[in-house]
Amino acid sequence: MTSPETPTRAAQRAARGSTDRELPAHARSLRRHKVGRIVALALVGVFTFTGTAAGALYYTLEHNIEAVNIDALTNEDLRPAAPEPDPEDPNGGRALNILLIGSDARDGENGAIGGEAPGMRSDTTMVMHVSADRTRVEVVSIPRDSIVDLPSCLTSNGEVPAQSKAMFNSAFAFGWDRGGDIESAVSCTRTAIESLTDVRMDGFMVVDFTGFEHMVDAIGGVPITLDAPINAPLADLDLPAGEQVLNGQQALGLARARKGEGLNGSDLQRIDRQQDLLDAMASAVLSKNLLTDTPALIQFLSSATSSLTVSPEFSSIPELTGLALSLNKVSTENIIFETIPITDYPADKNRVIWTSAADEVWANMKADIPIPVSEQVSGTGISSPEPADTAGETADTTGVVVP
Repeated sequence: MTSPETPTRAAQRAARGSTDRELPAHARSLRRHKVGRIVALALVGVFTFTGTAAGALYYTLEHNIEAVNIDALTNEDLRPAAPEPDPEDPNGGRALNILLIGSDARDGENGAIGGEAPGMRSDTTMVMHVSADRTRVEVVSIPRDSIVDLPSCLTSNGEVPAQSKAMFNSAFAFGWDRGGDIESAVSCTRTAIESLTDVRMDGFMVVDFTGFEHMVDAIGGVPITLDAPINAPLADLDLPAGEQVLNGQQALGLARARKGEGLNGSDLQRIDRQQDLLDAMASAVLSKNLLTDTPALIQFLSSATSSLTVSPEFSSIPELTGLALSLNKVSTENIIFETIPITDYPADKNRVIWTSAADEVWANMKADIPIPVSEQVSGTGISSPEPADTAGETADTTGVVVP
Protein backbone atom coordinates (compact mmCIF):
# COMPACT_ATOMS: atom_id res chain seq x y z
CA MET A 1 0.00 0.00 0.00
CA THR A 2 1.24 3.49 -0.80
CA SER A 3 2.34 5.36 2.28
CA PRO A 4 0.88 8.83 3.10
CA GLU A 5 4.28 10.36 2.38
CA THR A 6 4.53 8.82 -1.09
CA PRO A 7 2.42 10.55 -3.76
CA THR A 8 0.61 8.34 -6.22
CA ARG A 9 1.59 8.38 -9.88
CA ALA A 10 -1.58 10.26 -10.71
CA ALA A 11 -0.69 12.89 -8.10
CA GLN A 12 2.84 13.10 -9.47
CA ARG A 13 1.54 13.66 -12.99
CA ALA A 14 -0.97 16.26 -11.83
CA ALA A 15 1.73 18.10 -9.87
CA ARG A 16 4.04 18.12 -12.86
CA GLY A 17 1.45 19.18 -15.41
CA SER A 18 3.99 19.16 -18.23
CA THR A 19 5.06 17.05 -21.18
CA ASP A 20 8.56 16.20 -22.25
CA ARG A 21 8.57 18.84 -24.97
CA GLU A 22 7.91 21.50 -22.34
CA LEU A 23 11.16 20.68 -20.55
CA PRO A 24 14.70 21.41 -21.68
CA ALA A 25 15.67 18.42 -23.78
CA HIS A 26 18.79 17.82 -21.71
CA ALA A 27 16.52 17.15 -18.70
CA ARG A 28 15.09 14.10 -20.42
CA SER A 29 17.75 11.50 -19.79
CA LEU A 30 17.69 8.50 -17.51
CA ARG A 31 15.03 6.78 -15.43
CA ARG A 32 14.65 3.67 -13.31
CA HIS A 33 12.20 0.87 -13.95
CA LYS A 34 11.13 -1.56 -11.25
CA VAL A 35 10.44 -4.20 -13.89
CA GLY A 36 14.11 -5.11 -14.29
CA ARG A 37 13.96 -7.73 -11.57
CA ILE A 38 10.74 -9.06 -13.09
CA VAL A 39 12.35 -9.39 -16.50
CA ALA A 40 15.36 -11.20 -15.06
CA LEU A 41 13.19 -13.62 -13.09
CA ALA A 42 10.93 -14.23 -16.08
CA LEU A 43 13.92 -15.00 -18.27
CA VAL A 44 15.35 -17.36 -15.70
CA GLY A 45 12.06 -19.20 -15.29
CA VAL A 46 11.24 -19.38 -18.98
CA PHE A 47 14.66 -20.46 -20.18
CA THR A 48 15.20 -22.89 -17.31
CA PHE A 49 11.90 -24.53 -18.26
CA THR A 50 12.97 -24.56 -21.89
CA GLY A 51 16.28 -26.16 -21.00
CA THR A 52 14.46 -29.09 -19.38
CA ALA A 53 11.67 -29.36 -21.96
CA ALA A 54 11.08 -32.33 -24.17
CA GLY A 55 13.64 -32.83 -26.90
CA ALA A 56 11.27 -32.02 -29.76
CA LEU A 57 10.18 -28.74 -28.16
CA TYR A 58 13.77 -27.80 -27.35
CA TYR A 59 14.81 -28.50 -30.94
CA THR A 60 11.92 -26.45 -32.34
CA LEU A 61 12.58 -23.44 -30.15
CA GLU A 62 16.32 -23.45 -30.74
CA HIS A 63 15.86 -23.68 -34.49
CA ASN A 64 13.38 -20.80 -34.43
CA ILE A 65 16.31 -18.50 -33.63
CA GLU A 66 18.11 -17.22 -36.70
CA ALA A 67 21.83 -16.66 -36.21
CA VAL A 68 23.82 -14.40 -38.50
CA ASN A 69 27.54 -13.76 -38.49
CA ILE A 70 28.90 -10.35 -39.54
CA ASP A 71 32.58 -11.14 -39.04
CA ALA A 72 33.18 -10.96 -42.80
CA LEU A 73 31.88 -7.37 -42.77
CA THR A 74 34.04 -6.32 -39.83
CA ASN A 75 37.30 -4.40 -39.80
CA GLU A 76 38.67 -5.34 -36.38
CA ASP A 77 41.36 -2.67 -36.60
CA LEU A 78 38.68 0.03 -36.42
CA ARG A 79 36.73 -1.44 -33.49
CA PRO A 80 37.20 -0.64 -29.78
CA ALA A 81 39.62 -3.11 -28.21
CA ALA A 82 38.19 -6.31 -26.76
CA PRO A 83 39.13 -7.45 -23.24
CA GLU A 84 41.25 -10.57 -22.88
CA PRO A 85 38.82 -13.51 -22.38
CA ASP A 86 39.10 -16.26 -19.81
CA PRO A 87 39.69 -19.41 -21.91
CA GLU A 88 37.51 -21.49 -19.56
CA ASP A 89 34.64 -18.98 -19.39
CA PRO A 90 34.80 -16.37 -22.19
CA ASN A 91 32.00 -14.26 -20.67
CA GLY A 92 32.92 -14.79 -17.03
CA GLY A 93 34.17 -11.85 -15.01
CA ARG A 94 33.72 -9.24 -17.72
CA ALA A 95 31.01 -6.82 -18.69
CA LEU A 96 28.75 -7.46 -21.68
CA ASN A 97 27.40 -4.84 -24.09
CA ILE A 98 24.62 -6.14 -26.31
CA LEU A 99 23.12 -4.23 -29.25
CA LEU A 100 19.31 -4.55 -29.34
CA ILE A 101 17.49 -3.60 -32.55
CA GLY A 102 13.76 -3.53 -33.29
CA SER A 103 13.53 -4.00 -37.05
CA ASP A 104 10.90 -2.31 -39.20
CA ALA A 105 10.67 -4.54 -42.27
CA ARG A 106 7.66 -3.65 -44.42
CA ASP A 107 6.97 -6.77 -46.43
CA GLY A 108 4.94 -9.94 -45.87
CA GLU A 109 3.29 -10.12 -42.46
CA ASN A 110 5.30 -7.14 -41.22
CA GLY A 111 3.97 -5.12 -44.17
CA ALA A 112 0.41 -5.98 -43.19
CA ILE A 113 1.16 -4.66 -39.70
CA GLY A 114 3.16 -1.53 -40.47
CA GLY A 115 2.15 -0.76 -44.06
CA GLU A 116 4.00 -1.84 -47.19
CA ALA A 117 7.23 0.05 -47.88
CA PRO A 118 10.54 -0.83 -49.54
CA GLY A 119 13.69 -1.65 -47.61
CA MET A 120 14.16 -2.19 -43.90
CA ARG A 121 14.67 0.26 -41.04
CA SER A 122 15.52 0.09 -37.36
CA ASP A 123 12.49 1.29 -35.45
CA THR A 124 14.22 1.00 -32.05
CA THR A 125 17.86 0.74 -31.00
CA MET A 126 19.13 0.08 -27.48
CA VAL A 127 22.43 -0.90 -25.90
CA MET A 128 22.16 -3.28 -22.93
CA HIS A 129 25.08 -3.21 -20.51
CA VAL A 130 25.50 -6.10 -18.07
CA SER A 131 28.13 -5.39 -15.42
CA ALA A 132 31.05 -7.77 -14.95
CA ASP A 133 29.87 -8.73 -11.46
CA ARG A 134 26.31 -9.27 -12.79
CA THR A 135 24.78 -6.86 -10.27
CA ARG A 136 23.71 -4.15 -12.74
CA VAL A 137 21.82 -3.98 -16.04
CA GLU A 138 21.54 -0.67 -17.89
CA VAL A 139 19.56 -0.38 -21.13
CA VAL A 140 20.24 2.83 -23.07
CA SER A 141 17.79 3.83 -25.81
CA ILE A 142 19.01 5.86 -28.77
CA PRO A 143 16.38 8.08 -30.44
CA ARG A 144 16.18 7.19 -34.10
CA ASP A 145 15.94 10.92 -34.92
CA SER A 146 19.38 11.63 -33.40
CA ILE A 147 21.54 13.63 -35.81
CA VAL A 148 25.02 12.08 -35.88
CA ASP A 149 28.02 11.61 -38.14
CA LEU A 150 27.94 8.05 -39.47
CA PRO A 151 31.21 6.32 -40.40
CA SER A 152 31.60 4.27 -43.56
CA CYS A 153 30.60 0.63 -43.15
CA LEU A 154 31.02 -2.65 -44.97
CA THR A 155 28.11 -4.58 -46.50
CA SER A 156 27.87 -7.76 -48.51
CA ASN A 157 27.67 -5.58 -51.63
CA GLY A 158 30.40 -3.04 -51.01
CA GLU A 159 30.93 -0.07 -48.75
CA VAL A 160 28.44 2.55 -47.58
CA PRO A 161 30.27 5.90 -47.50
CA ALA A 162 30.43 8.05 -44.39
CA GLN A 163 27.45 10.36 -43.87
CA SER A 164 27.59 13.75 -42.15
CA LYS A 165 24.63 14.96 -40.05
CA ALA A 166 22.49 11.89 -40.75
CA MET A 167 19.67 10.41 -38.68
CA PHE A 168 21.00 7.60 -36.52
CA ASN A 169 18.54 4.97 -37.73
CA SER A 170 19.61 5.57 -41.33
CA ALA A 171 22.71 3.45 -40.61
CA PHE A 172 20.52 0.33 -40.56
CA ALA A 173 18.62 1.44 -43.68
CA PHE A 174 21.80 2.34 -45.60
CA GLY A 175 23.27 -1.07 -44.79
CA TRP A 176 20.14 -2.88 -45.89
CA ASP A 177 19.74 -0.85 -49.09
CA ARG A 178 23.34 -1.46 -50.14
CA GLY A 179 23.75 -5.07 -49.02
CA GLY A 180 20.17 -6.32 -49.22
CA ASP A 181 20.50 -8.50 -46.12
CA ILE A 182 20.22 -8.31 -42.34
CA GLU A 183 23.96 -8.88 -41.92
CA SER A 184 24.71 -5.64 -43.78
CA ALA A 185 22.09 -3.67 -41.85
CA VAL A 186 23.38 -4.86 -38.48
CA SER A 187 26.99 -4.35 -39.55
CA CYS A 188 26.39 -0.68 -40.33
CA THR A 189 24.43 -0.14 -37.12
CA ARG A 190 27.12 -1.77 -34.97
CA THR A 191 29.84 0.19 -36.75
CA ALA A 192 27.93 3.41 -36.07
CA ILE A 193 27.37 2.59 -32.39
CA GLU A 194 30.99 1.67 -31.77
CA SER A 195 32.28 4.73 -33.63
CA LEU A 196 29.98 7.13 -31.78
CA THR A 197 30.46 5.65 -28.30
CA ASP A 198 33.87 3.92 -28.31
CA VAL A 199 32.11 1.00 -26.57
CA ARG A 200 32.63 -2.45 -28.07
CA MET A 201 29.49 -4.51 -28.69
CA ASP A 202 29.77 -8.16 -27.61
CA GLY A 203 26.77 -9.35 -29.60
CA PHE A 204 23.41 -8.30 -30.99
CA MET A 205 19.74 -9.25 -31.08
CA VAL A 206 17.21 -8.10 -33.68
CA VAL A 207 13.46 -8.44 -33.02
CA ASP A 208 10.79 -7.84 -35.68
CA PHE A 209 7.22 -6.48 -35.63
CA THR A 210 5.44 -9.79 -35.79
CA GLY A 211 7.30 -11.31 -32.85
CA PHE A 212 6.18 -8.58 -30.46
CA GLU A 213 2.56 -8.80 -31.60
CA HIS A 214 2.44 -12.59 -31.32
CA MET A 215 4.06 -12.59 -27.87
CA VAL A 216 1.40 -10.21 -26.53
CA ASP A 217 -1.37 -12.36 -27.99
CA ALA A 218 0.23 -15.49 -26.50
CA ILE A 219 -0.14 -14.10 -22.95
CA GLY A 220 -3.70 -12.95 -23.54
CA GLY A 221 -2.91 -9.25 -23.87
CA VAL A 222 -1.34 -6.48 -21.79
CA PRO A 223 -3.44 -4.60 -19.17
CA ILE A 224 -2.98 -0.81 -19.10
CA THR A 225 -4.90 2.34 -18.21
CA LEU A 226 -4.94 5.41 -20.43
CA ASP A 227 -5.36 8.87 -18.92
CA ALA A 228 -6.87 10.10 -22.20
CA PRO A 229 -7.96 8.58 -25.53
CA ILE A 230 -5.35 7.89 -28.19
CA ASN A 231 -6.26 7.95 -31.87
CA ALA A 232 -3.32 7.38 -34.22
CA PRO A 233 -4.56 6.45 -37.72
CA LEU A 234 -1.03 5.90 -39.07
CA ALA A 235 -0.54 3.17 -36.44
CA ASP A 236 -4.08 1.83 -36.94
CA LEU A 237 -4.76 2.63 -33.29
CA ASP A 238 -7.92 3.96 -31.64
CA LEU A 239 -8.04 3.45 -27.87
CA PRO A 240 -10.46 4.94 -25.32
CA ALA A 241 -9.39 6.36 -21.98
CA GLY A 242 -9.48 4.07 -18.95
CA GLU A 243 -8.58 0.50 -18.05
CA GLN A 244 -8.24 -1.99 -20.90
CA VAL A 245 -6.31 -5.01 -22.11
CA LEU A 246 -4.42 -4.49 -25.34
CA ASN A 247 -4.16 -7.31 -27.84
CA GLY A 248 -1.00 -7.77 -29.87
CA GLN A 249 -2.00 -5.46 -32.70
CA GLN A 250 -3.01 -2.69 -30.29
CA ALA A 251 0.13 -3.03 -28.16
CA LEU A 252 2.31 -2.86 -31.26
CA GLY A 253 0.36 0.16 -32.50
CA LEU A 254 0.89 1.90 -29.16
CA ALA A 255 4.61 1.13 -29.31
CA ARG A 256 4.90 2.50 -32.86
CA ALA A 257 2.59 5.52 -32.68
CA ARG A 258 3.96 9.05 -32.69
CA LYS A 259 1.28 11.28 -34.20
CA GLY A 260 -2.41 11.58 -33.46
CA GLU A 261 -4.86 12.48 -30.71
CA GLY A 262 -3.28 12.05 -27.28
CA LEU A 263 0.29 12.02 -28.70
CA ASN A 264 2.79 14.85 -29.05
CA GLY A 265 4.77 13.51 -32.02
CA SER A 266 7.91 13.03 -29.92
CA ASP A 267 10.17 10.06 -30.54
CA LEU A 268 11.21 10.36 -26.89
CA GLN A 269 7.65 9.85 -25.71
CA ARG A 270 7.44 6.84 -28.03
CA ILE A 271 10.63 5.39 -26.53
CA ASP A 272 9.12 5.75 -23.06
CA ARG A 273 5.96 3.95 -24.16
CA GLN A 274 8.02 1.13 -25.64
CA GLN A 275 9.96 0.69 -22.41
CA ASP A 276 6.80 0.80 -20.32
CA LEU A 277 5.01 -1.70 -22.54
CA LEU A 278 7.94 -4.06 -22.01
CA ASP A 279 7.39 -3.53 -18.28
CA ALA A 280 3.71 -4.36 -18.56
CA MET A 281 4.40 -7.34 -20.79
CA ALA A 282 6.93 -8.83 -18.37
CA SER A 283 4.50 -8.41 -15.47
CA ALA A 284 1.72 -10.01 -17.52
CA VAL A 285 3.95 -13.02 -18.21
CA LEU A 286 4.44 -13.53 -14.48
CA SER A 287 0.80 -12.91 -13.58
CA LYS A 288 -0.27 -15.62 -16.03
CA ASN A 289 2.18 -18.05 -14.38
CA LEU A 290 3.14 -19.50 -17.75
CA LEU A 291 5.42 -22.07 -16.17
CA THR A 292 2.33 -24.02 -15.10
CA ASP A 293 0.48 -23.51 -18.39
CA THR A 294 2.44 -25.53 -20.89
CA PRO A 295 0.41 -24.72 -24.06
CA ALA A 296 0.54 -20.98 -23.36
CA LEU A 297 4.24 -21.19 -22.51
CA ILE A 298 5.01 -23.02 -25.75
CA GLN A 299 3.07 -20.41 -27.75
CA PHE A 300 4.88 -17.56 -26.01
CA LEU A 301 8.34 -19.12 -26.39
CA SER A 302 7.69 -19.98 -30.02
CA SER A 303 6.67 -16.38 -30.74
CA ALA A 304 9.66 -14.99 -28.86
CA THR A 305 12.31 -17.22 -30.43
CA SER A 306 10.94 -17.04 -33.99
CA SER A 307 11.17 -13.24 -33.88
CA LEU A 308 14.90 -13.23 -33.05
CA THR A 309 17.88 -12.74 -35.32
CA VAL A 310 21.01 -12.86 -33.20
CA SER A 311 24.79 -13.01 -33.27
CA PRO A 312 26.33 -16.47 -32.82
CA GLU A 313 26.99 -15.75 -29.11
CA PHE A 314 23.24 -15.88 -28.38
CA SER A 315 22.05 -18.37 -30.96
CA SER A 316 21.17 -21.27 -28.67
CA ILE A 317 18.83 -21.86 -25.77
CA PRO A 318 21.69 -22.84 -23.39
CA GLU A 319 23.50 -19.58 -24.14
CA LEU A 320 20.33 -17.54 -23.52
CA THR A 321 19.66 -19.57 -20.39
CA GLY A 322 23.15 -18.86 -19.09
CA LEU A 323 22.70 -15.13 -19.65
CA ALA A 324 19.33 -15.18 -17.89
CA LEU A 325 20.65 -17.15 -14.92
CA SER A 326 23.57 -14.76 -14.56
CA LEU A 327 21.07 -11.92 -14.05
CA ASN A 328 19.21 -13.63 -11.22
CA LYS A 329 21.02 -11.69 -8.48
CA VAL A 330 20.44 -8.25 -10.01
CA SER A 331 18.31 -6.15 -7.65
CA THR A 332 15.48 -3.93 -8.87
CA GLU A 333 17.23 -0.66 -8.12
CA ASN A 334 20.22 -1.70 -10.22
CA ILE A 335 18.27 -2.28 -13.44
CA ILE A 336 17.33 0.82 -15.37
CA PHE A 337 16.03 1.78 -18.79
CA GLU A 338 17.52 5.02 -20.07
CA THR A 339 17.40 7.42 -22.98
CA ILE A 340 20.72 8.94 -23.97
CA PRO A 341 20.82 12.63 -22.90
CA ILE A 342 19.80 14.82 -25.83
CA THR A 343 18.77 18.32 -26.77
CA ASP A 344 16.92 19.79 -29.74
CA TYR A 345 18.81 19.97 -33.04
CA PRO A 346 19.03 23.68 -33.87
CA ALA A 347 18.39 23.22 -37.59
CA ASP A 348 15.25 21.12 -37.12
CA LYS A 349 13.10 21.01 -33.98
CA ASN A 350 11.91 17.53 -34.99
CA ARG A 351 15.43 16.15 -34.63
CA VAL A 352 17.75 15.84 -31.63
CA ILE A 353 21.48 15.73 -30.88
CA TRP A 354 23.31 14.13 -27.97
CA THR A 355 24.47 16.45 -25.21
CA SER A 356 27.88 16.40 -23.54
CA ALA A 357 26.26 14.32 -20.76
CA ALA A 358 26.07 11.46 -23.27
CA ASP A 359 29.87 11.27 -23.20
CA GLU A 360 29.75 10.39 -19.50
CA VAL A 361 27.14 7.69 -20.10
CA TRP A 362 29.28 5.95 -22.70
CA ALA A 363 32.53 6.45 -20.76
CA ASN A 364 30.97 4.90 -17.66
CA MET A 365 29.63 2.02 -19.69
CA LYS A 366 33.03 1.36 -21.22
CA ALA A 367 34.65 1.46 -17.76
CA ASP A 368 31.83 -0.66 -16.24
CA ILE A 369 30.92 2.15 -13.81
CA PRO A 370 27.25 2.77 -12.89
CA ILE A 371 25.63 5.32 -15.15
CA PRO A 372 24.46 8.45 -13.31
CA VAL A 373 20.67 8.57 -13.07
CA SER A 374 18.64 11.79 -13.14
CA GLU A 375 14.88 12.32 -13.02
CA GLN A 376 13.00 12.28 -16.30
CA VAL A 377 9.51 13.58 -17.05
CA SER A 378 7.89 12.12 -20.11
CA GLY A 379 4.14 12.42 -19.71
CA THR A 380 3.13 9.40 -21.79
CA GLY A 381 -0.34 9.32 -20.21
CA ILE A 382 -0.33 5.52 -19.86
CA SER A 383 -0.69 3.69 -16.59
CA SER A 384 -1.58 0.31 -15.16
CA PRO A 385 -1.83 -1.14 -11.63
CA GLU A 386 1.29 -1.45 -9.49
CA PRO A 387 2.62 -4.97 -8.86
CA ALA A 388 1.66 -6.13 -5.38
CA ASP A 389 5.26 -6.60 -4.27
CA THR A 390 6.36 -3.10 -5.27
CA ALA A 391 3.45 -0.97 -4.08
CA GLY A 392 4.59 2.07 -2.15
CA GLU A 393 7.93 2.41 -3.92
CA THR A 394 8.68 5.61 -5.76
CA ALA A 395 7.18 5.34 -9.21
CA ASP A 396 8.84 6.19 -12.49
CA THR A 397 7.61 9.37 -14.14
CA THR A 398 6.39 8.16 -17.49
CA GLY A 399 2.75 7.75 -16.51
CA VAL A 400 2.89 4.00 -17.04
CA VAL A 401 2.22 1.68 -14.10
CA VAL A 402 2.99 -1.99 -14.53
CA PRO A 403 0.38 -4.60 -13.51
